[in-house]
Amino acid sequence: MITPEKQNKLEGRMRRLGIFEPDLEEQFIRGTGHGGQKINKTSSTVLLRHIPTGIVVRCQASRSQVENRFFARRLLADKIEAQILGKRSVEQQQREKIRRQKRKRSKRAKEKMLQTKHHRSKILANRQVSKE
Repeated sequence: MITPEKQNKLEGRMRRLGIFEPDLEEQFIRGTGHGGQKINKTSSTVLLRHIPTGIVVRCQASRSQVENRFFARRLLADKIEAQILGKRSVEQQQREKIRRQKRKRSKRAKEKMLQTKHHRSKILANRQVSKE
């Protein structure tokens, strides 16, 4: 449930960012994914378009249309704030982090890693008690 305090806080944030209700185009569409008949019958998903910037946000976080309207506006405010401040979004930072983790090691880094492994294996081999 969204409290009036949260609603007022979001409205204030939207005013500071220059997002006004007449600039928003809102559509309610049927959701996708799991949920069976309920999701196929109700139009609880919110599609929000900010006309001046062209940013489109789609929210299906809840089964409630009222909650989805709130979440969509919050998402839109996040995107516009990131665009204004020139910051990378959290999702984009996450994608870049994963890309860096999956990146192939350089030849020098690989050689160094293998040297360390060989060194450790020699140390462990010397620890074993010989059976004689």
